Amino acid sequence: MITLEGVTKIFNQGRHNEVAAVRGVDLTIEDGRVTVLRGPSGSGKTTLLTIVGCLARPTTGRVRIDGEMVSGLPERFLTEVRRRTFGFVFQKFNLIRGLSALDNVVLPALPLGRTHRPLIERAQALLDHFGLADRAGLVVEHLSGGEAQRVAIARAMINDPAVIIADEPTASLDGERVAQFLAIAEDLKRSGKTVLITSHDPRITEAGLVDRLVTMADGRIVEAAP
Repeated sequence: MITLEGVTKIFNQGRHNEVAAVRGVDLTIEDGRVTVLRGPSGSGKTTLLTIVGCLARPTTGRVRIDGEMVSGLPERFLTEVRRRTFGFVFQKFNLIRGLSALDNVVLPALPLGRTHRPLIERAQALLDHFGLADRAGLVVEHLSGGEAQRVAIARAMINDPAVIIADEPTASLDGERVAQFLAIAEDLKRSGKTVLITSHDPRITEAGLVDRLVTMADGRIVEAAP
């Protein structure tokens, strides 16, 4: 379980262009559920997502994972928490051009020093699971949008994280690709993963697999149901 207590994020603090992106947020993200953060551009949902995923530190407040406070950890320890706990699917996928789909999937696991052959086998198994076995050796710029997204999800899964975080994952996808993403998210949920998504896409926010919908505006949570 992930708990946020009084979390605030201020950019350019003390300057004339100071911006409070997140303002005093209290939130609990329960294990094994799909939680969606929704809100217009500038509502603070993506900033909050980076704080939950230990990609950024709150200016004030605390973040706890399974009761352990992680927001105050030194960076080297925070990096370990991030690598082992979270898998990230970024809005534009952030795949490394010039590398194959297989190499992109393997990348997040390399700093953990895992044995090479089992790591390659796991990456190949993930690509196969997402219907991409025949695309493993293809450089990622030759993939379709839907294929690139599935590679990004496979990459997020390589370290077997407990939490999958997806930032606006359907922003540029057609209806068929959105349905594919929802099917993958449902599969992740069934496997016991915690899934946290930011989206203002009603195809996501109104999907039946969503357990909790959290609405943000001006850096605050204005509604959290159920």
